[in-house]
Amino acid sequence: MKKTLSIILTVIIAAAAITACGYSDKTAESTTGSSDNQLYVYNWGEYIDPEVITMFEEETGINVVYDEYETNEIMYPKVAAGASRYDCICPSDYMIQKMIQNDLLQPLDWSRLPNATANIGKTYMEQSETFDPGNKYSIPYCWGTVGILYNTTMVDEPVDSWNILWDPKYKDNILMQDSVRDAFMIPLIMNGDSVNTKDPDELNDALLKLEEQKPLVQAYVIDEVRDKMISGESALGVIFSGEALYTAEENEDLDYAIPKEGTNVWIDSWVIPKNAEHVDNAYTFLNYLARAEIAKMNFDYIYYPTPNTAAWELLDDDMKYNPIAFPDLTQYDNLQTYTYLGEDMDKTYDNLWIKLKSY
Repeated sequence: MKKTLSIILTVIIAAAAITACGYSDKTAESTTGSSDNQLYVYNWGEYIDPEVITMFEEETGINVVYDEYETNEIMYPKVAAGASRYDCICPSDYMIQKMIQNDLLQPLDWSRLPNATANIGKTYMEQSETFDPGNKYSIPYCWGTVGILYNTTMVDEPVDSWNILWDPKYKDNILMQDSVRDAFMIPLIMNGDSVNTKDPDELNDALLKLEEQKPLVQAYVIDEVRDKMISGESALGVIFSGEALYTAEENEDLDYAIPKEGTNVWIDSWVIPKNAEHVDNAYTFLNYLARAEIAKMNFDYIYYPTPNTAAWELLDDDMKYNPIAFPDLTQYDNLQTYTYLGEDMDKTYDNLWIKLKSY
């Protein structure tokens, strides 16, 4: 969202942002059982326009208690333990599937979400069925691709293949995602395998390829891809499309490519946990987010593509047809969405990741 998509703020900046946005400094753990005008939201860092929260509070009188997480894997155990009773959460595709399987979510009443029903594009609803059959539990919020961000002054040849990340010419100038699924996705795609494989041989082949690449890698990072590429510290970086759109505006030498071998197309969606205490307020909030003008505000702030087609219509033509923000996915083959692989495979992937990091 991600996607491992989160941005870690310094304590001072975070405190300032929270104060400016009117976010409460309380957390869900310390305020469960609170009054009916509360709403507890758990979301990725910098994944909503703070002004949207302020406007929602002013319009509805509902006080939003807003917490942030860095990865799906940090969010999940906190929610699964039941100690934190959030009313709205925004996980990624495969994690939503895991939460459904473990009975952590409540089915949605779509009659209470008229804006979402009217404005979320059919394409995104259909894609969501790969992890949420029947669209019973989730509302698409953002989507995007994973690709290669590159500096056109440092890279001479066309960037159209994942193979360039194995080119010795760019030793110590390559940034990889510090995420097991996003890192393994690349060699799996290159080898013609599924990004959701459970095959030990395919996973071992992918590990060997990443071990071969590791001496060329400057760092395994998340947020720093954006910062290092903007400052010209690296030539190539694996990045999410929303981050790529932002960097291209900050540094005109940067461009983004979806490799010809294929990639991951992801969706982050809103869900209501089964133990939510303020369900009415959750529906009010989620329907509010699906208003065209509100969805556009969020896109303008976070840069990640919106599945809200009514919001898309409000964009300038230059942005509507921006190939980074809204690529024509029909021109690409082998686009895959992550699914939940089960606890045993989670451990398998984690062990492979540890092995790679210690290599």
